[in-house]
Amino acid sequence: MDLKLLLVSILFGVFCFSNAQKEGNECINANAKYCGECIQAGAKCGWCKDPEFLKQGETVSTRCDELQSLIKRGCDDDMIENPRGDQKILKNKAVTNRGRGEGKQKSEARLKLKPEEITQIQPQKLSLILRSGEPQSFDLKFKRAEDYPIDLYYLMDLSYSMKDDLENVKNLGTSLMLEMSKITSDFRIGFGSFVEKTVMPYISTTPAKLLNPCTGDQNCTSPFSYKNVLKLTSDGKKFNTLVGKQHISGNLDSPEGGFDAIMQVAVCGDHIGWRNVTRLLVFSTDAGFHFAGDGKLGGIVLPNDGKCHLENNIYTMSHYYDYPSIAHLVQKLSDNNIQTIFAVTEEFQPVYKELKNLIPKSAVGTLSANSSNVINLIIDAYNSLSSEVILENSKLPEGVTIAYTSHCKNGVVSEGESGRKCSNISIGDQVMFSITVTSKGCPKQGKPETIKIKPLGFTEEVEITLNFICECECNQDGIENSELCHFGNGTYECGACKCNEGRVGRQCECSSNDVATEDMDRTCRKDNGTDICSNNGDCVCGTCECKKRDNPEERYSGQYCECDNFNCDRSGNKLCGGHGRCECRVCVCDPMWTGSACDCSLDNSTCMASNQQLCNGRGTCECGTCKCTDPKFQGPTCETCPTCPGVCTEHKECVQCRAFGTGEKKETCERDCSDFNLIKVKDREKLPQPNDATYPVMHCKERDANDCWFYYTFAVNNNTQKEVHVVDILDCPAGPDIIPIVAGVVAGIVLIGLALLLIWKLLMIIHDRREFAKFEKEKMNAKWDTGENPIYKSAVTTVVNPKYEGK
Repeated sequence: MDLKLLLVSILFGVFCFSNAQKEGNECINANAKYCGECIQAGAKCGWCKDPEFLKQGETVSTRCDELQSLIKRGCDDDMIENPRGDQKILKNKAVTNRGRGEGKQKSEARLKLKPEEITQIQPQKLSLILRSGEPQSFDLKFKRAEDYPIDLYYLMDLSYSMKDDLENVKNLGTSLMLEMSKITSDFRIGFGSFVEKTVMPYISTTPAKLLNPCTGDQNCTSPFSYKNVLKLTSDGKKFNTLVGKQHISGNLDSPEGGFDAIMQVAVCGDHIGWRNVTRLLVFSTDAGFHFAGDGKLGGIVLPNDGKCHLENNIYTMSHYYDYPSIAHLVQKLSDNNIQTIFAVTEEFQPVYKELKNLIPKSAVGTLSANSSNVINLIIDAYNSLSSEVILENSKLPEGVTIAYTSHCKNGVVSEGESGRKCSNISIGDQVMFSITVTSKGCPKQGKPETIKIKPLGFTEEVEITLNFICECECNQDGIENSELCHFGNGTYECGACKCNEGRVGRQCECSSNDVATEDMDRTCRKDNGTDICSNNGDCVCGTCECKKRDNPEERYSGQYCECDNFNCDRSGNKLCGGHGRCECRVCVCDPMWTGSACDCSLDNSTCMASNQQLCNGRGTCECGTCKCTDPKFQGPTCETCPTCPGVCTEHKECVQCRAFGTGEKKETCERDCSDFNLIKVKDREKLPQPNDATYPVMHCKERDANDCWFYYTFAVNNNTQKEVHVVDILDCPAGPDIIPIVAGVVAGIVLIGLALLLIWKLLMIIHDRREFAKFEKEKMNAKWDTGENPIYKSAVTTVVNPKYEGK
């Protein structure tokens, strides 16, 4: 099972490697028939226009290859077509360094620089020449200008619920002018209002309600969709006056028709008075919004056309066109560089925050119940919007891609989608974007295209003209209907024939209808055999065109594709030993090399000994290597005799210092003893034996200053390297073992003492027994007196116990 798994893994690896090679050379895979096709295949591809470049059997497409491969195959640099892309900056006005000044200086600064004279982005216009697969990069600089003009349009919901808000907005003009003067000296403000579409069911269409939609004694103005009350102006008092004349209106449903109003504000630039400066739209409401599709409730089904329909500053087509979609609004706001600030009550914050996520360069602020905080809300939202720059580009031509890398404040670098923007940009700060444009192929037959890049919410933009390299320079020198292309059947360009329609062959010599006839195939068989083009090619017009290999370095060639450059002998796993080239399966060796695999050097310098003799006179030089005639000698020049007397003594000190760090040469060991490889073994049995190696081995036994023996072998291996195997443990004479001696002495003393005690005890026993025997003997011999005692008298009275019964 393991063997099968290993085999499958190897086959899979070979397959992946083959595919990687095939996919890796896009030039070969392109199968280009002319130079223009070749250079569109990739940035690494070149076309050899040398007429003599192709070998017999090679197809025209083999002229297209990677540059190094073409040079290696014999194409000169000046014969390779390899056009490169380029770029040219056409307009490069420096970004503006502008201070606002004060008093008289402020007025002068305004006169000196008009809005269109202020530059925040650099460069402004450039031209790129794109070669397929070759990226062109440039840097785009953005600097947030000081004292940059601002146009602010206040769009307000005038439904009845906004009654108290209107009172606070009536004095907004002068107050906002005063606050904005701290940011810019060139500020204009406008005002517009909206309610709802003037059809049922959004409003009541009864005559009385059309005159006064409010209930009770409330005096309200007639309902309307959108009204442009005040064109953008720098007169704050005029704003207060006109807004002060506005009246609340009313409608029936809660969502308002604000999207209709936003669309008209965005597209009616002349009516609103937008300049090419920072454009802010403040959208103030306390309700939700209708969007595309809601118009069906009132019988309105036509989609919003995104055009201006203001007559006498009133939107007149609300009953005809549906509400715009969010995507439609996003497009128009972006096209007109308008940044939106949604000033809404807290109740509708979640709704408008979701809307903000869909509309780039927009902000949401919480409006108090009576709009008393609207000025602070606008200032905060403006600072938030202006501190972020986001780049966007127009629609790209087919096959063109663009990548951004941002270099923001504090060294922050971002790529991908994050590379389009920088945040926390203060007035006067400068950031940089690296932009890379790449094309694949040749879009729209190479006609120039124009794309634009701009920061969202700003009117300035970079205009980029894209020019595509679709043909080689040698294409201009092409000869139509050239005689070189079989009596004018093609155009001769870049060293090859580009055949007319219906013609094929290297010289366009055949009609495409006659390519596969039997007569033509016969001329593609070698020696009248059965294989067409040796099974290594196709017969086209009676001529073999050899197949391509997955590896671009490998090629078939020859009249019948019988030759190749990859089936020659190898040496050291290298084709022709790395010292020649393979031509038609035979190695053609480089100078000073010979042999079927070019592995035999004819250079004798490697065999020359220090005495200027070849192999020290002890051998012959074959293929750059000495072959010693006397088997006792070894080494690159037969200079070493491992088994000769004196070898062990000669290397003793070096072996001793390198293996054990001792000996006379231990201080100079690294300098004097680095000419051999030292290998340590555990014991003498592990040392190489004479019969184990294919080269002589000398066994050595030497003694050091401590009378310790060490064992090693010396040899010169087959790679002419000196080898020393040494036993890493010294064989030293054993010294006295103190502990056993002391223990023996103590034990001897104890044993002797015990023996003496036993002897003494034995003598005492013998002595005691002798004394006892003597005592017994004397006792037996003693004479004792046996007469009666004269003092003894017998009893005179006998008493008997009467109770005694003799029991």
